Amino acid sequence: MKYRQLTKEQFSELSNEFSKFLATQQIDVNEWTKIKTENPSMAEEELNIFSDVVWEDVLTKTKFLEHISDNDINLFKCNSKEIIRIYIKLNDQSRSFLKTDDFSWFLKNPLDDSIDYFKASKKYESDRNLELFKLIEMGSHISKGELFTTIFQLIV
Repeated sequence: MKYRQLTKEQFSELSNEFSKFLATQQIDVNEWTKIKTENPSMAEEELNIFSDVVWEDVLTKTKFLEHISDNDINLFKCNSKEIIRIYIKLNDQSRSFLKTDDFSWFLKNPLDDSIDYFKASKKYESDRNLELFKLIEMGSHISKGELFTTIFQLIV
């Protein structure tokens, strides 16, 4: 596998797509039930292949990632050849980006002295989608990029 198998919840959300995927391989519901019972390793392989197809599609379409923790925010713009990272450090330990009120304060006071910004970019070291997948596995979430765009305009 290139990525990881989807969770049960993800498979559940994608049940229609999975049915279509099986149909492309001439596997109907009855055949799938039989495969799961009589050949679990083949069933597992079908789940793995479908998972990789889904991940590849999602990651190829991903333009922005973000990871927010108590005192740090990592924002990523995922271009085709390079990734741009904005790192935001909250130096006031009495506040937390994870608290709604403190996050709202941050949005209203982005130039406060207790906030540091760093920006960098780098070319992908390996496969773009694999690098994005690793960031997701480490806790990043796919975003629409509003926070990245706002902060980028602020610090450039």
